Amino acid sequence: MKKSQSIIKTNKISKTASDVIAPIAAIAVIFGIWFFLSGTDVMPSYMMPSPLDVIKAFAADHKVLWEHGLTTLGEAMMGLGIGIAFSFLTAMLMDACKPVYSALYPLIIVTQTIPSIAIAPLLMLWMGYGILPKIVLVAITTFFPVCVSLLEGFKAADEDTLNLLRIMGAGKTKRFWYVKFPYSLGYFFSGLKISVTYAVVGAVISEWMGGQSGLGVYMTRVRKSFAYDKMFAIIIYIAVISLLLILITNIIKWLAMPWERKNIK
Repeated sequence: MKKSQSIIKTNKISKTASDVIAPIAAIAVIFGIWFFLSGTDVMPSYMMPSPLDVIKAFAADHKVLWEHGLTTLGEAMMGLGIGIAFSFLTAMLMDACKPVYSALYPLIIVTQTIPSIAIAPLLMLWMGYGILPKIVLVAITTFFPVCVSLLEGFKAADEDTLNLLRIMGAGKTKRFWYVKFPYSLGYFFSGLKISVTYAVVGAVISEWMGGQSGLGVYMTRVRKSFAYDKMFAIIIYIAVISLLLILITNIIKWLAMPWERKNIK
């Protein structure tokens, strides 16, 4: 018994080690290729600055990046909150009424064929260059992954459990709250992981069209001045923000789904 437990423990440790080492190795390879390209004639240094130049640019502009990052993050979070709220309302309505599902689902799919960069100028034209069109674009961008994930989660609810509650006299509200909603949480967080990254990207794209502050605005400025080391620093900063939001999403999932903690471990 002790031998089998030690084997299991060893396997877990080796799996954890591989999970940590593999991404670090991949990042090291990417940085190695980056170093090689930036130090040769393959790519001019002004077009592909070395990682050291990017780190120096980040260190020099960290205060400016922080201020612009707060603006972008604020827009992303407000738009994400609105997108999640509309996703829940739409998914619940579509799940409760089949004609509504048949009418709205094709339209929701069609909206995903329109790129965000094409919507942004129209929103700026209709709503001006303030924060409102940026929030709306983020809400539109983040709506689809959460809504579709919730619909899949509602469909995945155990039919036997739903029938049992129906026989016991439970109404639609109770069946939804005690069965469908818990079943949909895993699907919801899977869609939310996608939406949090879309939120930051959507905010940056909207800022390209105009504004006073934000990472997209600052990115446009450094691009026009051909400061590509700062451009790379902004890109890495956006990636870090997205990764932190995904980490926060995983933490919220861990707290909201205690029955899944054994699987997460």
